[in-house]
Amino acid sequence: MNLPLGEPRFAALGPAYGQPVAALPLPDALRLYFNAALADQIGLDPRWCQSAAALPLLTGNAAWPGQTPSASVYAGHQFGVWVSQLGDGRVLTLAEWRAPDGSPVELQLKGAGPTPYARGSDGRATLASSVRELLACEALHALGVPTTRALSLAGSSLSVQRDELDTAAVLGRTAPCFVRFGHFEFHARHGTPQQLALLADHVIEHHFPYLANQPQRHAAWLAEVVELTAALFAHWQTLGFCHGVLNTDNLSVLGLTLDYGPYGFMERFRPHHVCNASDHEGRYAYTAQPAIGRWNCERLLGACAGLLAPQPEAAREQAQALLARYDEVYRQEVMRRWRAKLGLREARAGDAGLLNRWLTLLQRGKADFTLAFRRLADAIQIDPAEALICLPAGQDAALRDWLDDWRARLASEGGSPAGRASAMRRVNPRYVLRNHLAQAAIEGAQRGSSVELHRLLAVLARPFDEQPGAEHYAAPPAQGLELELEIGCSA
Repeated sequence: MNLPLGEPRFAALGPAYGQPVAALPLPDALRLYFNAALADQIGLDPRWCQSAAALPLLTGNAAWPGQTPSASVYAGHQFGVWVSQLGDGRVLTLAEWRAPDGSPVELQLKGAGPTPYARGSDGRATLASSVRELLACEALHALGVPTTRALSLAGSSLSVQRDELDTAAVLGRTAPCFVRFGHFEFHARHGTPQQLALLADHVIEHHFPYLANQPQRHAAWLAEVVELTAALFAHWQTLGFCHGVLNTDNLSVLGLTLDYGPYGFMERFRPHHVCNASDHEGRYAYTAQPAIGRWNCERLLGACAGLLAPQPEAAREQAQALLARYDEVYRQEVMRRWRAKLGLREARAGDAGLLNRWLTLLQRGKADFTLAFRRLADAIQIDPAEALICLPAGQDAALRDWLDDWRARLASEGGSPAGRASAMRRVNPRYVLRNHLAQAAIEGAQRGSSVELHRLLAVLARPFDEQPGAEHYAAPPAQGLELELEIGCSA
């Protein structure tokens, strides 16, 4: 097969931005997963990718023709604390090219050995953490959330010791680019103004080319990054998705969901739900995520202040104006999505109150977040008394009052109940990636079988559809067995 013509865009920036690094071969590499649809989309022949010839290239056991693997350097605020140098410690960019539609593609291998930024780690990824990242990015993609994608997964007999003994794996993942907020923080602190501007212009040229000729291109680009970030966080909130490690080095300048360490779709609705066992103060709790998104954007704008204006005071004023866009876009986007989940077509003054009453009912009733919203669509078309049975229990009077107000609001907008219910089912998923489902796929892979992994991926690929025979994938875990699985970033 003729592989896509390489285009080493990021590496061309020079040694100040990263270093070449050779992958560490993965012994006894075994293909566990390959994303044929994604391969076709980005310009790889799916048949070739599933051949024996492709496996060495997708595991780091052979060099990608015409490409030099590299790792980039960045910094970041981790749990609010400045860390002056981080970088791709166990990730290398294997190749870059253009997809058939002209869009940029970057292919990374995660777990292919240490890089100069590994800070003493072995550079390996465990099978468990690799399966979790694969499942998460593909589940979010199917839900319409911007994210990196999983192309391939290979396992190995090589043992890796973390909190528990596991085996090594290499995940192949793609995105248009993997540039993070932390890249700009690093060059703002350690580089020159010219290095910072070069990085910004690189991102604009390849990913925001329509801004390249604007006189205030850097301000226009930063405005888009802020808005993309606000929209991403709004989407997460309305799906009950918790990232778990929202450090500045884990935020993409393209508004993609990036890096899956501890994460989770909230099951029982708890506003202060924390999915990361090491987040003892709840900095990245579900309810805190929107404010953290804003805080991280503020760090990015601070790092890029010199691109906005030469005078510090003028740069600060412009940064504050750009930061205000986060608040505005987040408010608009999150309420647009909440309204759709409630079946509301029009924006009205009382929407926030109606939503908050519903969420309070979910919290008090210890309701499953995903199923409660999904069942609202059923409540439109059935008798109110029956609706009480299928919605959160134990609060009949409060729930009945809310249902009466909600039904009256829907009736005031007109339209058929069936059409409204259908629209709600298109935005309220039946299937999300639950912790116990991910664990079952992991345990199967650790036994050498990827059957459950593929079954689960097939269900998650159609999250809004009723799938006969797959009902157990929609159900929460048995009472008392709710799992809170957190896989640390070092896993």
